[in-house]
Amino acid sequence: MTATTVRTNYEIKDPSLAPKGKQRIEWAGREMPVLRLIQERFAQEKPFAGLRLAACCHVTTETAHLAIALKLGGADAVLIASNPLSTQDDVAASLVVDYGIPVYAIKGEDAETYTRHVQKALDHRPNIIIDDGSDVVATLIQERQDQIQDIIGTTEETTTGIVRLKAMLRDSVLTFPAMNVNDADTKHFFDNRYGTGQSTLDGIIRATNVLLAGKNIVVAGYGWCGKGTALRARGLGANVIVTEIDSVRAIEAVMDGFRVMPMEEAAPLGDIFITVTGNKHVIRGEHFDVMKDGAMVCNSGHFDIEIDLKTLAAKSTEIKEVRNFTQEYKLNTGKSVVVLGEGRLINLAAAEGHPSAVMDMSFANQALACEYLVKNKGELEAGIHSIPKDVDEEIARLKLVAMGIKIDSLTAEQIEYINSWTSGT
Repeated sequence: MTATTVRTNYEIKDPSLAPKGKQRIEWAGREMPVLRLIQERFAQEKPFAGLRLAACCHVTTETAHLAIALKLGGADAVLIASNPLSTQDDVAASLVVDYGIPVYAIKGEDAETYTRHVQKALDHRPNIIIDDGSDVVATLIQERQDQIQDIIGTTEETTTGIVRLKAMLRDSVLTFPAMNVNDADTKHFFDNRYGTGQSTLDGIIRATNVLLAGKNIVVAGYGWCGKGTALRARGLGANVIVTEIDSVRAIEAVMDGFRVMPMEEAAPLGDIFITVTGNKHVIRGEHFDVMKDGAMVCNSGHFDIEIDLKTLAAKSTEIKEVRNFTQEYKLNTGKSVVVLGEGRLINLAAAEGHPSAVMDMSFANQALACEYLVKNKGELEAGIHSIPKDVDEEIARLKLVAMGIKIDSLTAEQIEYINSWTSGT
């Protein structure tokens, strides 16, 4: 922590940053009409009155609107950062100063500080947890068993977090409901594909100012995040190579016009490498050994383990920062590998994360998932639950209305036809 860090019932960089943060929060709100409608309803209905809520999210201008919605809904809410490099310090300051929401988040916080903030979230004794990567839920289960009785449920919006929740369920330790926000259509189709696609390349450009046209960009993983990243990289003129472990996704990448090969074959070819898998050590020692001099590696998955930075450091004779969020590792072979954003989420480390128009739908899902947990308290079984289809469709409908886009409706004849087995060709 720096000398300007303030510690009280919140922990932020500097309260004097609040005016700038408030201005940026209000700007983001221009492109978040769905969440604004939810805020207005929550302010009237107070669905979270008397409930404590802890949210572990990227502390950005978009997240601010989710936090405001929860408070307007009556929640006693606390917000902590889900990633050490994603916090926007001016936004954290504004949430504390202007909106009265306790925040524990500092851009660049070390592992010890992050762990302490997770404990702060649990000290709040939440009834509902909004998680990003399931760190808070995992800590609750491992260290705070006595608090599980207070939990109504949790929501999770990342692929990594859902994988961890499924592992908890297999081990019979997930004893309360968890809402799978990540797999809602209005989340992964748009947030993962269009949000990650644009913001990842935005982060790379801001960190390096390199021209992407003509570069060989290797995208590791062809899930929704990988699809979006590959699509946007090609749109900027890059030659895109995809690596995959899933045969179906690999075929899809080929059919979408990308070259597909193992990482060991892609490693000597790539100029820029982007991991979007959610797994560990996707790029490792044997890959660094054969990379071009000056090859750049970054991550847009979740945790900073997708790139094996420990092995890279062990192979290096010098590590130096050459630009903000850009470190050059000088290998003992004389070549260098450039790591962006310390291997953490490049779109949030070096840029501002997803555009607010995309997060409007993602955070609408989060807010409505929390409301669903409260409305169905005591009725949902322990385990992982999908966002109800009607909620997903309503978010999409509201977004279309806000965009001024109209769509067709089925006629009575069409409804009868698709519901009948007697009408043939």
